[in-house]
Amino acid sequence: MPARAPPRGCPLNWLLTLRIDKPPFLIALDVLAAGLALYLLIRPTARRTLAGLVAALVGGFVGWFLVWLLTDVMDLFGVDLTPVTTLWTALGFAGVGLAVANLFRSRWWRKVIAVVSIPVFVATALCGINVDFGAYRNLNDALGIVPYKALGLHAERGEVVAGTDWKATVSDPASVPAKGEIGTVRIPSTESRFPARKAVVYLPPVALTANPPALPVLYALSGQPGAPADMFTAGGVATAMDRFAAAHDGYAPIVVAPDQLGGPGRNPMCVDSRAYGDSATYLLTDVRNWVRSNLRVSGDPAGWGVFGYSQGATCAVQFASGRPDLFGSALASSSELGPTLGDEELTISTGFGGSRSAYEKAQPSAMMKQHTPYADSVMVFGAGADDAKYTAFARTLYDDAQRAGVHAQLLSSPGTAHDWKTVRYVLATGFPYLATQMGLGS
Repeated sequence: MPARAPPRGCPLNWLLTLRIDKPPFLIALDVLAAGLALYLLIRPTARRTLAGLVAALVGGFVGWFLVWLLTDVMDLFGVDLTPVTTLWTALGFAGVGLAVANLFRSRWWRKVIAVVSIPVFVATALCGINVDFGAYRNLNDALGIVPYKALGLHAERGEVVAGTDWKATVSDPASVPAKGEIGTVRIPSTESRFPARKAVVYLPPVALTANPPALPVLYALSGQPGAPADMFTAGGVATAMDRFAAAHDGYAPIVVAPDQLGGPGRNPMCVDSRAYGDSATYLLTDVRNWVRSNLRVSGDPAGWGVFGYSQGATCAVQFASGRPDLFGSALASSSELGPTLGDEELTISTGFGGSRSAYEKAQPSAMMKQHTPYADSVMVFGAGADDAKYTAFARTLYDDAQRAGVHAQLLSSPGTAHDWKTVRYVLATGFPYLATQMGLGS
């Protein structure tokens, strides 16, 4: 369950909503950390100063070694960490080492400052890493507090419209607001019984008018670990859609971010399994039925697309590859080659009941061969230019898609890796390609 935000007016709200990713906060924190480090480094004698410097160097080496061990050797996170993240990790450990050295053979006030410095050094390093990943705007995001209220749905939106008629003229263009609306909804798992958390839905400006036209739909699937709100708080989906709508008379797709995980630490791989539940049925049946029953949307597959990051990107490719009858497009940021738990044997035994045949059939490459040639499908594959592993995956998927007759595009986000900066770049650069497929672009 996501954490709840403090009541309005609570002083804690100021702290929780303070932007920790912006220069004013970051510069102030860096200056404070640098000042404390300088004070702790300069000791009454050269010998003690040297001891502090050695402690900082040892701490920095320990930080660098841990990054190397956990990523290059053990591959614990499944992604390569950037030099920036490695540097901030080393600096954080160096600061802690320097502070610990000041706890010995020092006056009481130096000990107090050393103790106070430790959380400052840790916070500075974490904020530097956060800026590199582009993940959290504030502590609300870091704590998993969903900043959106329940979405109010009107009766006139509960209509399913078949065909590509979302270009219908709005009777009163002046009634179209400047921005869309974001809110949470509970999408019941009627068929799947999947333990899904609340979804987050974005309604574009034109959907907020008295008689909204039928609109295309874009699923937005987070990475793992993650939550539906991540696609808005870190991924900037609403900002991108509002920007698109501003240039297209208020038109943009309805964005639905369902929970394909069932919990931040779970990875059901968007398939039905005994171990993790029926994630695929939830997304393809329960979520789709809810959208079609509660929102003014098109029944044309060309009007339905899937956007995802990492695990969610893999799901996007799976659905667009295997169900072209439901989804006409996919936008994938840092996708795996197929559903995986990191180890092939574990993936087969846990996610596919021990059936290698079922596992192989679920791979996008196999599904693309099965459905080739695609009648009218669009897929965009993107990765960070500094992310060699996922760049290679994107290239492989792109080549497979082209061979299958898919209208494919390959994107490389300059200067980014496996992070949310890449997600925002892929969304901003790749979505117009999907919009054309959906009938919204030019």
